[in-house]
Amino acid sequence: MTIRVVIADDQMMVRQGFTVLLNTHPDIEVVGQAVDGLDAVAQVTRSRPDVVLMDIRMPELGGIEATRRITADLPEVRVLVLTTFDLDEYVYEALRAGASGFLLKDASADQLADAVRVVASGDALLSPGVTRRLIAEFSRISGSPRPPERERVGSLTERETEVLALIAQGLSNAEIAEQLVVAEQTVKTHVSRILVKLGLRDRTQAAVFAYETGIVRPAGY
Repeated sequence: MTIRVVIADDQMMVRQGFTVLLNTHPDIEVVGQAVDGLDAVAQVTRSRPDVVLMDIRMPELGGIEATRRITADLPEVRVLVLTTFDLDEYVYEALRAGASGFLLKDASADQLADAVRVVASGDALLSPGVTRRLIAEFSRISGSPRPPERERVGSLTERETEVLALIAQGLSNAEIAEQLVVAEQTVKTHVSRILVKLGLRDRTQAAVFAYETGIVRPAGY
């Protein structure tokens, strides 16, 4: 199955460069290039790609609002945010808006292709350590954690809450299974149930939820 991609960036060289790199992979096809957020929303609505590579800072409509519109209207489309440096407050806002992860623009060709594949498969935490650090940092900066949404949090079992906390710490299913001394398939089942119960799209959204509701506190908070 070919992964269909739209690239949204106001810099032509970035769009064209990423297009060339991705199209060298037989399982990935770039089906559109957008010059700004409005163009991105229009192209995604028209072509229904699997993944959008979304620059954050663009004219007309920024990447955050474009991400919010796309994920609200087309939840099956995954958004991968492009940024020049990892600790970027706009990246955190994009994750809150529904992005499934982020990638540095200086990533290698193989990292770019692998990131697209990972996001398309639904395994959203591309760089667990960096993503975890970013979420924790901006949760800390933004002030006190939001009061837990009692109905949503209360729907989780004790074990599911434990798994959610480990997701927020950037652990993979295999690592969670090892720490809890259970089968990896059991962890997968817990993760699926957590996403359904909380109405979340993927692991990245679960991590954001865990920090913002206070289930997990940033280090030193």
